[in-house]
Amino acid sequence: MNDSVTVDTPQPNGPSRRRATPRRKAGCLPVAMAGFFILIIVAVAGFYTWDRVGGALGFAPDFPGPGSGEVSFEVHEGDTITAIGRNLQYAGVVKSVDAFKNAARDNPDATKIQVGFYDLKQEMKASDALEVLVNPANLVKNRVLVPEGAKVRDVFASIVAKTEISEAEIEQALKQPAILGLPPAAGGNPEGWLFPATYDAPPGTTAKALLSQMISKTISTLDTLDAANRAKSLGLSVDQVLTVASIAQKEANRSEDYPKVTRVIYNRLKAGMPLQMDSTITYLSGRKGDVWTTAEERQSDSAYNTYKHTGLPPGPIGSPGEETIEAALNPAAGDWLYFVNDYDTGGMHFTDSYEEHLKYVAKAKEFCRKSEKC
Repeated sequence: MNDSVTVDTPQPNGPSRRRATPRRKAGCLPVAMAGFFILIIVAVAGFYTWDRVGGALGFAPDFPGPGSGEVSFEVHEGDTITAIGRNLQYAGVVKSVDAFKNAARDNPDATKIQVGFYDLKQEMKASDALEVLVNPANLVKNRVLVPEGAKVRDVFASIVAKTEISEAEIEQALKQPAILGLPPAAGGNPEGWLFPATYDAPPGTTAKALLSQMISKTISTLDTLDAANRAKSLGLSVDQVLTVASIAQKEANRSEDYPKVTRVIYNRLKAGMPLQMDSTITYLSGRKGDVWTTAEERQSDSAYNTYKHTGLPPGPIGSPGEETIEAALNPAAGDWLYFVNDYDTGGMHFTDSYEEHLKYVAKAKEFCRKSEKC
């Protein structure tokens, strides 16, 4: 069969002639279109190679700067240059981690970046962002971080160090706890009521204003969790719930363990057993450096010594976060009476057998004799 079709094309001053037009074969791409797709593939491959290899060669995606808007950026303890670059990219400050690493490689002061908060912009040139971070004068001093589990004494020390507020001003503000918003159940003691969060304290901020903000955030969180009604169903006051949550905050490190720790506390209270929580002992002694307590520390007559006294301590031993408050209001189901940390895996062992508990304790002590994880 002939693979062409014919059409009549009128010719001027003469009869029409038949012109053959080639038929396009099915399944074949025109050369121009095939070339177009090849160019796309080459471009994608080139971009991928540039993206992966370019950073190593010093050619990394970067914003031209100077940037716009405001970004509050935190450098954490132990952050490497790569970690800082990754966090900057995530915050939209720099365009790529490699651009920041290249800038740091060329700046000898990059190793002197200090832990703390810095005010940066969106879409900064990486070298400009680095210049802000290496200058200690750019550290934001008027910002207070209250970490989960923080004790009042540590919060106050941070306020004095990071703001213009003096220790005397804090003491003066505490003389009027009702004005701060501290509920009567707290007995004038703000321990456990200074909610874990980051607080700005611009020049002129008073001790009353800052402490009130921290207490208000705790009360707001308790209201959101319907803590008053839920505590009542457990036979507890809100302050007691905060006490349980603050102990769990110190004793456990994982979300899945908080409700189990609170269950152990409630089981021991129900059985009339002393809680025997080392966290309440270290609250008294201020012990730091390891997780153990000494026989001498456990001899204290303080009501916070849960080795000597049954029941809950008089109040919270730190600032619990929302997660641990929820765990205190909604403990896990279980018959556990004992727990011990597994410092090798980061988990915890729970049991209702004292003999089994002693085996876990021995294992933990043996591990801690050889490791610095404890």
